[in-house]
Parts: sequence; structure tokens; C-alpha cells
Amino acid sequence: MIISYKKLWKLLIDRDMKKKDLQKLAGISSASITKLGKNENVNTDILQKICSALECDISDIMEMVPDKQGS
Repeated sequence: MIISYKKLWKLLIDRDMKKKDLQKLAGISSASITKLGKNENVNTDILQKICSALECDISDIMEMVPDKQGS
């Protein structure tokens, strides 16, 4: 299983927000945005800041999906 942040990007589209808007609103670094874009691991503090900024739950921005490489 891997973590997918597709829900986060869809939420931003639904709210007519860009990644830069999220970065500024949540007070997170561009490096964190890049990691999220690559579905890489980020600190739970980053996820908490995003959820607070967007007023949503963790399940609204991420999900566990099967690993397509069949690990």
C-alpha cells in the first residue's frame, strides 16, 4: 500500500486554489508541496497544517492505495 494525495489536489481544484495558495495558507514549504506532489512521506505536522488551513479531515486529503508494483 502507498499513500496517495490525489484527494488533496482534487480538493484544491474544487476550491479553485493553486498549490502556491495552499503553501501560503497552511504555512508550509515549497519542498513539502513537492513531496506531496510525488506522493512521498511528509511529517504529520505538515498534514495537520493542511487540514487546519482547509478545514477538513485527514481522510479528505489522502488515502491508502494498492502499490501497482506489487511489492
